[in-house]
Amino acid sequence: MAYNTLIVEIEDHVALIRLNRPDALNALNTELLGELAKALRSAEENEKVRCIILTGSEKAFAAGADIKEMSEKTFVEVFSSDLFGPEVERLLNCRKPIIAAVSGYALGGGCEIAMMCDFIIASETAKFGQPEINLGVVAGIGGTQRLTRFVGKSKAMDMHLTGRFMDAEEAERSGLVSRVVPTKKLMEEAMGAAQKIAEKSVLTSMAVKEAVNRSYETTLREGLLFERRLFHAMFATEDQTEGMGAFLEKREPQFRDK
Repeated sequence: MAYNTLIVEIEDHVALIRLNRPDALNALNTELLGELAKALRSAEENEKVRCIILTGSEKAFAAGADIKEMSEKTFVEVFSSDLFGPEVERLLNCRKPIIAAVSGYALGGGCEIAMMCDFIIASETAKFGQPEINLGVVAGIGGTQRLTRFVGKSKAMDMHLTGRFMDAEEAERSGLVSRVVPTKKLMEEAMGAAQKIAEKSVLTSMAVKEAVNRSYETTLREGLLFERRLFHAMFATEDQTEGMGAFLEKREPQFRDK
């Protein structure tokens, strides 16, 4: 499928989705978000794809929402169209693991999209921020909710109220990103992680993703029960038999997603 605002490549069971609006620092407009939703659905439905990487350019993952496109809209327009609703739900509903590979600016909607992925690998030049207050609005794609869960109330308040940026070192220290790597090695590191995930059972990867995400949305007791039931359920799969058998036989498992 051809896209105007994305570059999509599939290699070694990994779908690489690159945001591609270089003149706008990959600002998120309606076309890009719509194409991203389609690309994610296509990757999820492709049996060859076992993991997804979402990235931008070396200069910017995404510098925010497209202000030029939004500036003249009214409350009635954004409310009736549920601006930033349906398209970003596709990202949230994707059951296959998604890695955000972030270099340069990940601001506003860009930071929010990165946080919606399963984990973030950042380059040394990455800068995260929720500067919507400078535009007279608040975050609209989950920034106030997810950033608080990642870094805590104090830092989230600091970033949202002052509009300051968080560099890669602080982001890793605060738990926003999983690791920081040299800029030139960002895609190599992200692809290595994706390929490692692709070696596993897709069924198990989806179960892990559901269990970890559930921890943010329920009580500890309910989350523990959900995890235990998923653990029990995996014993109905051929991949569990293969995985444990391979361990006992001291060989690499050959998962078949069954």
